[in-house]
Amino acid sequence: MKLNLSQILVVGSALAFAVSLHAADPHVDSWLTSHSGKYARIYTTDANRTNGVSVTTWSNGTTIQSSPAYVGVQEIYSSASWLYIRSTGLGIHTMGPWYLDAAHTQAFPGWPVNQKALYRIPRSPTVPATRTLTGLGAIGYSVDGVALFDTQDGAKWTGSAESQMGGTGYWYRDAYVNEGVTFDPANAHQPGSGQHHYHANPVALRYQLGDHVDFNPATKLYSESTNAVTKHSPILGWMADGFPYYGPYGYANATNADSGVRRMVSGYVLRNGQYGTLNLTNVGRLYLPKWAARAYNVATNAQAGPSNFTTYPLGRYMEDKDYLGDLGYTQGVDFDLNEWNTRWCVTPEFPSGTWAYFVAINADGSPAYPYNIGRSYFGTPTGGTTTLAETVTTNFLGGPNLAATLNKPAVNNGIVSLTWSATEGGTYRVECTTNFATWTTNATNIAATLNNGGYTNASTDSAKFYRVARTALATYDPVTGTTTGGGGLAITSVSPTSGSRGTTFTLTINLPNSAPPANAPIISVTVGTITGTGNVHVSQIRVTSSIAIPAGAVPGPYNVSVTFPGPPANPTATETYTLADGFTIN
Repeated sequence: MKLNLSQILVVGSALAFAVSLHAADPHVDSWLTSHSGKYARIYTTDANRTNGVSVTTWSNGTTIQSSPAYVGVQEIYSSASWLYIRSTGLGIHTMGPWYLDAAHTQAFPGWPVNQKALYRIPRSPTVPATRTLTGLGAIGYSVDGVALFDTQDGAKWTGSAESQMGGTGYWYRDAYVNEGVTFDPANAHQPGSGQHHYHANPVALRYQLGDHVDFNPATKLYSESTNAVTKHSPILGWMADGFPYYGPYGYANATNADSGVRRMVSGYVLRNGQYGTLNLTNVGRLYLPKWAARAYNVATNAQAGPSNFTTYPLGRYMEDKDYLGDLGYTQGVDFDLNEWNTRWCVTPEFPSGTWAYFVAINADGSPAYPYNIGRSYFGTPTGGTTTLAETVTTNFLGGPNLAATLNKPAVNNGIVSLTWSATEGGTYRVECTTNFATWTTNATNIAATLNNGGYTNASTDSAKFYRVARTALATYDPVTGTTTGGGGLAITSVSPTSGSRGTTFTLTINLPNSAPPANAPIISVTVGTITGTGNVHVSQIRVTSSIAIPAGAVPGPYNVSVTFPGPPANPTATETYTLADGFTIN
């Protein structure tokens, strides 16, 4: 049948694409993958943020992203028991900037880098009789592929001081209270390892999902909308125990989807004398709250914390909060979320009901304790960083593997406008035919704009068919492999910078302020393939190592690297600081 120009048929991409045939499954379907072909970006300063000036590669002398990396979730796989995501860990929104002080005069030392993370989540969560404490590192992942961290910042009171390096104690610092000044406008930041993460109210993600958040295009800042709440919050992520994590708005009646929607009220209050709490500023930090004694399984809650409220103000520690359920108040009547920050409820994705975590915010939209999860998981946290060691179904491949998909063409007086989903860094070719026997090239080297492509063509034919193919892709930092050559941690300098073959000397390696503390062990020091001996962690920012250069070594520049164990929550991980071509063998 002959088609007129207004009925142009788009044949589609020369790249194959798959249509998912699985039934609706929130574990699989809730991930935000529509931007996976876009580069991650950061604002490096407030001025650049307000002016909309972002970068796709960066280095601040501490953390380096030397090649562009694609945002968020890049691959999704599933089996009967597990859901797997592979993610760069980089936000879809433009991240940053980060500062150490409220006045934004001191730059924060850590910037994000591609984490190349493979994380699994159980698809059939269970609720145990004994709960597991959350730990440092990822406790789950948000649907934009950014890690979720718990309430603590890693430091605790050990009886005479605060420490991040072991010791006993039960008063843990609240991350939002103590580190919130370092969060960017999306309420995210990262340690020296570059692992971008959310501790509280991920407003940029919520804005992307349409969850009652406004965005100011002039300031590039987010705020809770003042309009009436009209719909249930979407799933924002999944915890390691397999339960979903929603935004702050749920059904007023937990088991009735027709009961209206309102903000979920946290079950925690500050221990300041209100709601029947002890006023800690009057009586001192002599006793843990009951929820903490249960979580830490201590024989008595008589576990003293610091008494100096000038140096250690009220609210500094998680244990400065009480759970209303321990004070005579009733969940479902006086508050909504239990001590794990969950409730049993129906949701749009689970009409028959599920246990679910919710973002905790105050009426003004500011984060409220415990922010995303209580001190323990509600379910059994069998999820976590993993390897792919079973047969799986491929549910999604994005970024460089994303197939170009043509949209419906626009036709106006013989002008045909084509648009398609593209991969940033890609170039494309458009071809057309009137008979499928001969294809004519309309244009080549069409560069993608972010994750979109476009082409306009004037045509006098009564019928025409189009197709598009990606012909090239710029260098990028992949989501698999190691961080070498893409994202990483930078050595500041070394001394000496050169040495002769057949000599032995002490190499001094200077590290950034984000390096592990001085008493952290060293796994290795290397100069190219030469392994150093007698390694000493002199201070947080300095390591020394004895280097013996073989007489037959090949002259030239070599990378210098220092590798430390990862954080306590992820003991199998490592952190490697590198200086490319940092030492020359003469």
